[in-house]
Amino acid sequence: MRRTLELTWRLLRGGGRRNLLGSLLTLAAVAVSTGLLLFAVSANLAFAQRSHADAWRHPGKADARPVMVEALATDYVRGRPITVVELAALKPDAPAPPGMPRFPRPGETWTSPALARLIKDLPADQLAGRFPARAGTLGRDALIHPGELVAVVGHRPGDPAMTAHRDDLSGVENTAAPTAIARFPTDTAAVSSVYQALVAIASVLMVVPLLVFGGAAARLTVARRDRRLAALRLVGATPGQVVAITTAEAVLTAAAGALAGTVLYAAAIPALTRIAIAGGGWYAADLWPGAPTVAALLAAVPVLVGASAVAGLRRVVVSPLGVARRETPPAMRAVRLLLLAAVVVAFGALSGGLTGMGRTGLVIMLLFLMLAFVAINLAGPWVVALIGRVTVGLARSPARLLAGRRLVDDPRSAWRTVAGVALTGFVAGFLALMGTASPGTKASGELRLTVPPARGEAVAEQVRGRLHGIDAGVSVKPPSTEDPPADAAVLTISVRGGAGAVDEARTALAAAVPGRVATTTADQDRAQDRLLGDLRTGALTVLVVSFLIAITSAGITGASAVLDRRQAYAMLRLAGTPLRVLDRARRQETLIPLVVMGGGSLATGLFFASPFAIGFGASGAVTLAAFVALGFGGILGASALSRPLLRAVTTDPAPTPD
Repeated sequence: MRRTLELTWRLLRGGGRRNLLGSLLTLAAVAVSTGLLLFAVSANLAFAQRSHADAWRHPGKADARPVMVEALATDYVRGRPITVVELAALKPDAPAPPGMPRFPRPGETWTSPALARLIKDLPADQLAGRFPARAGTLGRDALIHPGELVAVVGHRPGDPAMTAHRDDLSGVENTAAPTAIARFPTDTAAVSSVYQALVAIASVLMVVPLLVFGGAAARLTVARRDRRLAALRLVGATPGQVVAITTAEAVLTAAAGALAGTVLYAAAIPALTRIAIAGGGWYAADLWPGAPTVAALLAAVPVLVGASAVAGLRRVVVSPLGVARRETPPAMRAVRLLLLAAVVVAFGALSGGLTGMGRTGLVIMLLFLMLAFVAINLAGPWVVALIGRVTVGLARSPARLLAGRRLVDDPRSAWRTVAGVALTGFVAGFLALMGTASPGTKASGELRLTVPPARGEAVAEQVRGRLHGIDAGVSVKPPSTEDPPADAAVLTISVRGGAGAVDEARTALAAAVPGRVATTTADQDRAQDRLLGDLRTGALTVLVVSFLIAITSAGITGASAVLDRRQAYAMLRLAGTPLRVLDRARRQETLIPLVVMGGGSLATGLFFASPFAIGFGASGAVTLAAFVALGFGGILGASALSRPLLRAVTTDPAPTPD
């Protein structure tokens, strides 16, 4: 083992400047893959932490031996929801809520830091008057995100707020009737489950292309490495020694890249905390996956890269002379394309019932997404070879002929250059139909308050007294068979004077009807709009990550391809081929399969997203077109960075073998 490591280090150090450049390209590819993989893993863990922070507020089912009563309400200020958790102790040993040192006493309020600042900034008659005196600040464990508005209010068990029925508003902001419980629940709330399902889909859309890119990183400069290892086989090295040298070289480079990627991700966390999902940004600690997860990734990434490098050694071990003579490998079979067709047909047959299958449907959906990525990756080289043959047949210029011959000669290498584009095209097509339309809720000055039908007029008089000095009109709508339920009357309070006057009216109406909160139609629509907005934010985030993968992949693999073909390019230059022809052939070798595979993958992604299409309109089409245009432009720009390297490798008048 020691001799293997010494020989590997000697080959790395003594391989020359271009060999060092190839190793640096692999290191950079692994670093980017590791950083983005940490982001995908951390997103799942961060949503799980948010779910845990939200679960304790939802009392769920009553317990046989309760020690406390919990109720949940949602109020609003300046259009932002305030989560109000109301608690009453039935026994002295009631447990302290998360984020609090003790159980709240009757008549005191504990607030989140953001709500405490808002209470201080706004006039008392617009917010502070809704709550009893503040007793303290909630800690991190009680909050979903740093900017969340939360109030925990203490009551006596017999207080009207702890015995009255609650409105049941659907959506992210909801309510829960007073429930006698023995401990705070830890089960995931329904809305949290929705977000966790969405982040699971987003993770598959990001992680699978990352794994493909990370595995391809081990195959960078593969031709030069294979020729070097074939020479070692021809001078007597055993297959085991060749495998050991390759594994050691790949693992050492990947380990350095994984460490660099971890540092890169840690440096990006402050910026990532600003991505607003479910009402706010993130705690930095939630976006760090923890030492065990980081250690596991630092160990897994080099193993993946090493395994990918070893998997490509069959020709070197079995036929080193063929590698040394640069024989074209056997053509691939069309069964690769049949696998992709089978996945598309199977999904088309089953997709109609996925939305009604709950978690099972989600699992099936994730499985189909992974199969689609695998099928596209397998079919890609075969399609590239077909594109190459068509290009050769239709060639009318030397550059087009050279590009076509390169695609036919080594379709796997050409596919690695455009694989990121193809997989990103699938992601873009899938997300195009997944809520890219911008939501929007208009502010409303009309508050509604449901009351028992027998007390409609009496409460209306009380409300008019509370609203003294506020420009507002009060009317009573009798019970009807429509919303709200027939067993409730509706007080409509028309407030004039803007957002400040509406918040002043909300404060005046606080506790006017125990268990009921005055809301506007905009409040009830805001939950759905927020979910659509979060879908948009998540889709754009995944698109940014995907195109970053594609652009990085195109730049790194393009430079690697130039290094692999250094001798061929130099010999063509010696034969009199102009540099512009070589450069044009290099660009067409990327551009032609890029357009075909990118467009085909985009259409496949649209097909896979069609059963779940929501909110796609003109803005969604514009967003998709803008991302595709910018992404493809970035990919072409990254590919253009290889031109100086092409010029450098063709200036040597007598290229020497590696």
